[in-house]
Amino acid sequence: MRRNSRFIISTLAFGYAFLYIPLVLVVVYSFNDSRIATVWGGFSTRWYGELLRNEQVLDAAYLSLRIAFTSATFATILGTMAGLALARFSRFRGRTLFTGMITSPMVMPEVITGLSLLLFFVTLQQLTGWPGQRGFSTITIAHITFSMAYVAVIVQSRLSGMDESLEEAAMDLGGRPLRVVFDITLPLIAPAMVAGWLLAFTLSLDDLVIASFVSGPGSSTLPMYIFSKVKLGVSPDINALATLIIAFISAGVFVAWFVIRRRA
Repeated sequence: MRRNSRFIISTLAFGYAFLYIPLVLVVVYSFNDSRIATVWGGFSTRWYGELLRNEQVLDAAYLSLRIAFTSATFATILGTMAGLALARFSRFRGRTLFTGMITSPMVMPEVITGLSLLLFFVTLQQLTGWPGQRGFSTITIAHITFSMAYVAVIVQSRLSGMDESLEEAAMDLGGRPLRVVFDITLPLIAPAMVAGWLLAFTLSLDDLVIASFVSGPGSSTLPMYIFSKVKLGVSPDINALATLIIAFISAGVFVAWFVIRRRA
């Protein structure tokens, strides 16, 4: 038993070290005074000031947040509707095709998805003149396309495990189906909808491949900006940017943990 516990603890410690030591090094080297990211030149916060004065970073971050918020909202609405259809209507014509269309973005390589969306927007522009320029709208539509699949799966799983007796009782008492959905079903699946929104927001904020296909000049997202900088070599301001992202995510996780603990 003691050997097994030591092995489990050692494996767990190695796993956490493998995951978090690189993040710690990024945070440490973000305070490096040297222009060379891998050579320690003393403690300094100069790169945070350089980062906040960099208009390209600020514009890319603002664009990414706008796209992530908009795409997550619409993906949650459409994904919830799709999840309701799959969970509450077991038999309808075209269900197999509809299920395949919902889940295909999850298993399709991002390169194929990005290329197909690019060809779609190019063809649409030739036929209708829209979009005049690829940017916020095209990236948002592309992110809605693949992120709504994850929301639909989460909502469908929540509905499949939910007791339908409450909905049936509401309808027996005279509630119309639409009123039952808004008064009973949606409040019960609200945690799944919030989880789907957060997942869609994260996927949109993290996307690089698909956004590279459907973006145009002057519409670089934050991952695209970071990737373009990394190709020329990691600079200290990128370490500072990564540290701010880590701090933002850690604060969100801590707030979520605190809220769950208070409710418990």
